[in-house]
Amino acid sequence: AAVITAGLLLLYIPLCYEDFHFHVAHMYAHLGYPNAQHIVGQRYLQGAGVEKNEHMAMHWFRQAARQGHPHSSFNLAVGALRNMTIALEEGEVEKLLSVAAAHGLREAQQLLENILKSRSLS
Repeated sequence: AAVITAGLLLLYIPLCYEDFHFHVAHMYAHLGYPNAQHIVGQRYLQGAGVEKNEHMAMHWFRQAARQGHPHSSFNLAVGALRNMTIALEEGEVEKLLSVAAAHGLREAQQLLENILKSRSLS
C-alpha cells in the first residue's frame, strides 16, 4: 500500500505541479515565511495554480511586506496606486517603495522618484 501511495504521489507532483507548489507555499505562508507569502501573493495575482484574486494577492503581499520583503513591498505599493487594495495610510506607499529601493529594486526607486517629483509640482 505504501508503494502504491508513493507511486501515486510521484505521478501527482509532475502532473499537478502548480497546484502542489501553491499548496506547499500556502502552508509555509501561513507559518509566517515571507518568501512563501510573496509566492502565494504572486500566484493569486497571476492566477497560477489558483483562481486569480487581487484582494488575496494584496493580503499576502502585505504580510510579507510587514516583514521587510522588498518585492512584496513594491507589489503592495503598486497595488495601492492601482486601487487593488484598501487605502494605505498617508506616506505608506513611499515607505514601501523605499524598502524595495533600498534592496536594489530599480523600478521601486524610479517610481518613488516620480511620485516625489509629482508631489513637489503640485
